[in-house]
Amino acid sequence: MAASPGAKSDAQATDSKTPAVTTLKLLIPSLIGIFIFFIPITIAGRATIPLDHLVSAAKQLLGPYSGLYALILIVAGALYPLITGRWRRSTADMVFSLLKAIGVVAGVMAYTGAGPEVLQQPDMLPFLFDKLVIPVGLIVPIGAIFLALLIGYGLLELVGILVQPVMRPIWKTPGRSAIDAVASFVGSYSIGLLITNRTYQAGQYSAKEAAIIATGFSTVSAPFMIIVAKTLGLMDVWNQYFWLTLAITFVVTAITARLWPLSSMDRTLDDAEPEAKQGQRLKLAWHTGLNVAAGAPSLARGVWNNLREGLLMAIAILPSIMSVGLIGLLLAKYTPLFDWLGWLFYPLTALYGIEHAHELAQASAAGLAEMFLPALLLGGEGSSIDFVARFAAGVVSVSSILFFSASIPCILATSIPISITRMIVIWFLRVLFSLALAIPAAMLVQ
Repeated sequence: MAASPGAKSDAQATDSKTPAVTTLKLLIPSLIGIFIFFIPITIAGRATIPLDHLVSAAKQLLGPYSGLYALILIVAGALYPLITGRWRRSTADMVFSLLKAIGVVAGVMAYTGAGPEVLQQPDMLPFLFDKLVIPVGLIVPIGAIFLALLIGYGLLELVGILVQPVMRPIWKTPGRSAIDAVASFVGSYSIGLLITNRTYQAGQYSAKEAAIIATGFSTVSAPFMIIVAKTLGLMDVWNQYFWLTLAITFVVTAITARLWPLSSMDRTLDDAEPEAKQGQRLKLAWHTGLNVAAGAPSLARGVWNNLREGLLMAIAILPSIMSVGLIGLLLAKYTPLFDWLGWLFYPLTALYGIEHAHELAQASAAGLAEMFLPALLLGGEGSSIDFVARFAAGVVSVSSILFFSASIPCILATSIPISITRMIVIWFLRVLFSLALAIPAAMLVQ
């Protein structure tokens, strides 16, 4: 498959006598990042990944001030588009700026306990604020610090080069998109969309390729998946959940890339990817990783940059979770909207004969509003929903990719020419195929 000219020149620039310090700069941060995100350890009788332990420690350290911390982030998130003027950029930005303002009102009510009794029920504002907003407000910045180790010192580029041969035949995208795909899944959809949009604007992706990547790989990051897993009681099977979700997400993307509306999009591009030399891929991958590590910022600067980006991401997300999440919970509890949408998926979930087929179908439909809603509807303390339905809901939350509280407006803010109508069609297809794969996967894990 193809490799970029820059990658070739990088490989030539790094000879076999690369100083040991550069090799260590590639290996040490990468291995630490892998440990933080993927290696469960037991502390105080609790077995989970180190990042989860760190978030729990931070919450314990803040104590009663954790709610105030989250409220400050919510207010900052509502003010940010007003201060920067981003609310004026499009109608979608205006709508979501208004929703963030509503999120502030909801946040204040959740923190103070004021407001209508219907909103103060345990499964409404208190649940959103205590079980979702506070953990997300902690895990995103803390996770961003360690994501610097995974995505900033050559590991992504090294892995990307190695998987180039499978990108075009399976996902209909060039080899360079491997970096976008992994950055989105391991980093965040905002990072992935930033890379995708810049590459599309440079003429290195066609409209079809950019849309496949944006709607097929730009999902929520590992830290968000931890919140989903904790809400659904899946941390005991974290590694199975993470890797199966990653696999299902990518398999579904391979399917949707071949179906309308993605299959009919423009394939024109200005800067096609050249072919890589046969037999040189492993060497090219290693040298590319080393060159990225050599040019990477110091660890302190890399951590600071990612912490800043993590805080900006947290303030962008939390107000929307409070407003769109609350609206979604109210619609789910007091209207038949998601019951109606859920019937679109019920024939499939019922086909497997699982115990809570209708609840899973309804929760999967609710994910269009906010990706956390399936977890909120089926999880929580004392949930009576069976493991298979909870596991499948956790997979669908991530693999569906598209939801109105964040990813859809982010895609609309790029130059990628894809409409809301087409994104809704893609969302439906992704949920359908995700359920078809996630339910049997959950049965195997059970």
